[in-house]
Amino acid sequence: MRALFVAGSLLLTSACSTLPDPDPNQAWIDLTPHDESSLHAVQVDERDWADTRYFEVQPGSHELTVRYQFPVTPSNIGPVEAPLWRDCQLNLTFKDFNAGQRYSLQAGSIGFRPWIKLYDHQQKLVGQGLPAGCQRT
Repeated sequence: MRALFVAGSLLLTSACSTLPDPDPNQAWIDLTPHDESSLHAVQVDERDWADTRYFEVQPGSHELTVRYQFPVTPSNIGPVEAPLWRDCQLNLTFKDFNAGQRYSLQAGSIGFRPWIKLYDHQQKLVGQGLPAGCQRT
């Protein structure tokens, strides 16, 4: 039984391995959710993206689609005790991704309204996205 636990732990650890090394010929986009939320890469230029943890794109213009799940606190809802969870897709188009550069895509919300912002390697705001639809979970 102990051997099975150790083997399972090793398998789980390897499944949660680190991110791949960035390709210097492409732009890398880290995903940064706020607090209790989750942020996942979904599509690049309307094509499914395989790894939900980051984006890596050729230089130039691209549309990124993310899935953002977040709680809306009871103070923003009314007389309820538990937060309401929202599941949203957001799109961000940026025309100037540069090879070898690292970007940060940050997500958050104000009440029911989600937002995403793109920052360059110097933490300068270079783009903002728009919601593409939300639902309650």
